Amino acid sequence: MPSRDPRIWMWAEALDMMDKAERMHRQFFQPAATPAQGRRPTWQPPVDLIETADEYLVVVALPGVRPDQVQVVIDGGVLIVVGERALPVGDKTGLIHRMEIPHGRFERQIQLPPGPLELGRRELADGCLVLALRKVG
Repeated sequence: MPSRDPRIWMWAEALDMMDKAERMHRQFFQPAATPAQGRRPTWQPPVDLIETADEYLVVVALPGVRPDQVQVVIDGGVLIVVGERALPVGDKTGLIHRMEIPHGRFERQIQLPPGPLELGRRELADGCLVLALRKVG
């Protein structure tokens, strides 16, 4: 028989929600693609899009990704950021106790606001790729 004490059932609900969140996290951040799966992206980095008077700033969270591992393309009004995050341990063997930061091939497509834009400044610093898209015209 369920308890009527709100502290107990609220705690049970909170634990259930945390369990669901953990399952969703595991579902979205699957291990990197195997050779049989090809080169499909395995994760999508989170993005911030900020508009100023002269440009749009796009900030893409890419912890541990080297600049030479990222490609940026604008194709038909869509900004495409593609790359790969290698495991930080490289070819070493080790026992993994926790792995929460996604790794493997990533791709993120961002629909850009209407109007002509030009890719300006591009820098990868502090784990974030910052792109400045200048408003043209």
